[in-house]
Amino acid sequence: MCFKDRSKPYLRIPPWLRVKIPCNKTYSATRELVKDLSLNTVCQSAKCPNMFECFSEHTATFLIMGNTCTRNCAFCNIESGEILPLDLTEPTRVAEAAKRLKLKHVVITSVTRDDLADGGAGAFASTISAVRKALPESTIEVLIPDFQGDEASLISVIEAGPDIINHNVETPPMHYSDIRPQADYEQSLELIKRVKSAGAIAKSGVMVGLGENDEEVQGVIDDLAIIGCDIVTIGQYMRPSLKHPEVLRYVHPDVFEEYARYGKGKGVKHMYSAPLVRSSYNAALFAGLKK
Repeated sequence: MCFKDRSKPYLRIPPWLRVKIPCNKTYSATRELVKDLSLNTVCQSAKCPNMFECFSEHTATFLIMGNTCTRNCAFCNIESGEILPLDLTEPTRVAEAAKRLKLKHVVITSVTRDDLADGGAGAFASTISAVRKALPESTIEVLIPDFQGDEASLISVIEAGPDIINHNVETPPMHYSDIRPQADYEQSLELIKRVKSAGAIAKSGVMVGLGENDEEVQGVIDDLAIIGCDIVTIGQYMRPSLKHPEVLRYVHPDVFEEYARYGKGKGVKHMYSAPLVRSSYNAALFAGLKK
């Protein structure tokens, strides 16, 4: 299905979102390493606009548990489809890739696996353990799904000891039915609250440009501040293909700065808000945080 609405004027990509595409040996080496180890990255699967920059800096965000998802969020480029069994060798290969890349901060995310009894929490725990063994001095960040609200699954990830636990709320609650229909806003907030209650560093993210207004964005920031979320990222939604919803507004960089000021004023310790910000983009900036 194409989401093109011909009754609305076409929004041109503004200059602050036009990304230069570097082509260098480091970029190619990172891409080949990921390919050689038969790994997925969210950089490639989600068509992240920062992929060329990150690969050129010898970094990547690992996508575990396959490349197909049991959900079908409107904004996401990762496809739903046939779900394959877990590859029990994947944690070791992720650890090997992180070691070869000499990563000081390792970011691991996944597709959503509602087909698994634990939602894939065990795979996260195994991957965290393998990376910790290979790179004991490095910090680890995980971007996790909601595990359908299962507290035991979340606890198993927390007990594996990642340095930062990220779970994105993505968009204000009134837009969930269109953008994130298989998720629940309050359930996501509860997950983040549990992360904080366990003494871990909590992180979450929001996209703008999907129909929300600034007051709604501020409302999400309010909710995250109330539950003590340590890090909040806000970035511009960019349409991955014609099958995805159109961008309904391009938010000016000045407004992103206003979001950051608003969040800090509400008590959020670290606001990272700019058009090209993504959950894992420059994640190492927060790697030195203490629990």
